[in-house]
Amino acid sequence: MHQNGFRILIADDEPDILEILSYNLENDGYQVITASDGNEAIEKAENHRPHLIILDMMMPGKSGVQVCRLLRGKEAFNDTLIMFLTALNDEFTQVSGLESGADDYVSKPISPKVLLSKVGALLRRVRKENRGIIKVGDITIDPEKYIVIANDKEVVLAKKEFELLYLLAIKPGGVFLRSEILSAIWGNDVIVGDRTIDVHIRKIRQKLDIDCITTVKGVGYKFE
Repeated sequence: MHQNGFRILIADDEPDILEILSYNLENDGYQVITASDGNEAIEKAENHRPHLIILDMMMPGKSGVQVCRLLRGKEAFNDTLIMFLTALNDEFTQVSGLESGADDYVSKPISPKVLLSKVGALLRRVRKENRGIIKVGDITIDPEKYIVIANDKEVVLAKKEFELLYLLAIKPGGVFLRSEILSAIWGNDVIVGDRTIDVHIRKIRQKLDIDCITTVKGVGYKFE
């Protein structure tokens, strides 16, 4: 069992899915907690403080998006990873999920192999070496506390947004290719598209309210 110590909360109103996912994740060494609706998911999340929460987008009580937004509004869940399960494969659904603060999504019907690969890639990002504080212009980024100060105001970023901003700020003026960003932030095992990066960049720009990330058309992005 190679992933001992990680707690995962799965919330889905379909008992068969809960059973299949729980079996596969527990078999892979994770501690699994389950919930069958959105309200129970919030309660279990607050009681167990999981490292990763897997939410069905369409649930009774509260939808996965509502649960995600509520948890992202609580400081205690700043570092918690969130993944959506969705039977809706259209771009609007995927983008709305990412914009609500999720780190990734997996489509139904679920392949246990794909799920385990995505879970493993996400949780590998939890284990990071100590990194230094970056100060560029009016922006200060503290990776230990996951705090960003912009124009003397603290800005709250979702985990992936923070990681993306930190990556770009490491090399001011340097261009990061889209492929580099995907590999560094989402890992090679996670299948996401260019649209995912665009969504996160847009959210960072909105929250910082500083024009510090430049799009290099057809290539990638740079921080300046």
